[in-house]
Amino acid sequence: MSLERANAASMSAVEAGRISVLNGATPGGLATGNEWRVFSKILSVETKDAPDFVDITDKVRDLVTESGVSNGQVLVHSTHTTCSVIINENEPLLLTDMEHFLDRTAPKDMYYGHNDFAIRTVSVRPNECPNGHSHCQHMILGTNETVPVIDGQPLLGEFQRVFVVELDEPKPRNIAVQVSGLA
Repeated sequence: MSLERANAASMSAVEAGRISVLNGATPGGLATGNEWRVFSKILSVETKDAPDFVDITDKVRDLVTESGVSNGQVLVHSTHTTCSVIINENEPLLLTDMEHFLDRTAPKDMYYGHNDFAIRTVSVRPNECPNGHSHCQHMILGTNETVPVIDGQPLLGEFQRVFVVELDEPKPRNIAVQVSGLA
């Protein structure tokens, strides 16, 4: 057994997981518990811009604690097609870089058939804003993220944060958080 693996075996799974992120060691051991739990909550997130990167990491951690799950996973899921959930760094210049990347990938001012209300006949709401670009950006970022829960904590790397990313326009958003695993 390597020194890293021997050291990992004597520490908690969270500590071992942090080492695995840093140097390739893996947490070992079988997780056991008294019961299987599934805990679900809807977070209400108010966005203020588009794009807007709203850091919800602390709320997710609080919900994992509230769930009582010690080993399992937490799923963070956007219930919208123009609002994503991602994991990345909360570094201001990087967030600006990501905004520019999204704009270059699916610019707001391009033609989108979805925005052509003269020809579109499906899923049209009164006073709907043109948001074809935000649907296309959503394809890149995705709808959800799943994070392991070890020793009652989401296992995130040193700089990893969980974000809700508004791609359309400022509005209230519903984000489903579901924690499942052993108590």
